[in-house]
Amino acid sequence: MKMTPALVVIGAIVVFWASAFVAVILPAVTIPDAPSGAWRDWTPDEAAGHDLYVRNGCSYCHSQFVRAIDWDLGAERIAEPGDYYRYNPAILGTERTGPDLSQEGGEHPDDWQVAHFVNPRYTRPLSLMPSWEFLGDDGIKKLTAYVQSLGSKDADYRVARQRHWKGLALAADAAGPDENIEWLHAQVPAVWRAMPNPYPATPADLERGKKIYQGFCIGCHGPMGDGQGPAAKYVDPKPLNFTLLRRHLVDGKYIGGIFYYQIMNGITGTGMPYFKRELESEKIWNVGNYVAVNFVGYTDAGIEPRGIPAAYEPPWDNTYRPPSPETGLPLPAPPAAPAKEVGR
Repeated sequence: MKMTPALVVIGAIVVFWASAFVAVILPAVTIPDAPSGAWRDWTPDEAAGHDLYVRNGCSYCHSQFVRAIDWDLGAERIAEPGDYYRYNPAILGTERTGPDLSQEGGEHPDDWQVAHFVNPRYTRPLSLMPSWEFLGDDGIKKLTAYVQSLGSKDADYRVARQRHWKGLALAADAAGPDENIEWLHAQVPAVWRAMPNPYPATPADLERGKKIYQGFCIGCHGPMGDGQGPAAKYVDPKPLNFTLLRRHLVDGKYIGGIFYYQIMNGITGTGMPYFKRELESEKIWNVGNYVAVNFVGYTDAGIEPRGIPAAYEPPWDNTYRPPSPETGLPLPAPPAAPAKEVGR
């Protein structure tokens, strides 16, 4: 076919109208102009927060729609056209440099969001997100309101649950550090409270745990594990001081399963988020061992009841002893067990 000016013009017109039909006309005809079952309108603060979100280019890094392939952090349901009913402008974003935010509402309590906007490294030490402290207290309040609305009615349920448990957590914290720790442990199912850490606290495992702690935990719990990280002044109740756990350890008690459950599921109502969608099982056990050895001074790794060790685990004897409830000093080592045959 000989290319002529007329053919170029006709071809361009055909391409233009074909694209307009697919991108504009077909969606306008087929997509219903009605809200989804989860949709609700914004409050004034949420609308103002949306304006801040748009004007500051948050959509350059965050998307706000879940595709069929997006079963990751925050993906609770596939996005529907009616989720964005009357949103103007509907800035959904296509980049996923940061997590998708379409169901962010209620993932964390309000105070965690404030600390995150002031400096994302306070709550996520490896975050690439810039600080939004320049927005001031009022701007951060409105942006927090908007983010907590993402997910609409589903988000409202999660936010209400965060606030319910925050009231209980604050009451336990006000009762004193020992009562607070007892309350926190009481929320862990009994099967986890009686489960020791199955991974040995070898130097390699502790180094793995240290890396996880620095990448996920140090912003709240601090480099010394005393709950004095940079995020501590923003969240209430304050992050747990791990060194206080020494007073709650007596012979026969476990901490490995408690750490695992709380790291996996978080502590609703507090600044402690869940990590079950970000950290594999061994990483959670490893960071639990790191906290136990370096901040508590005791790990229950490898004590009874124990299972069959993995083949790659080297021989390791747990020399850590729980502290005496009277003196706080490590209890004496139990009598040596009879030597076992390899494989028994």
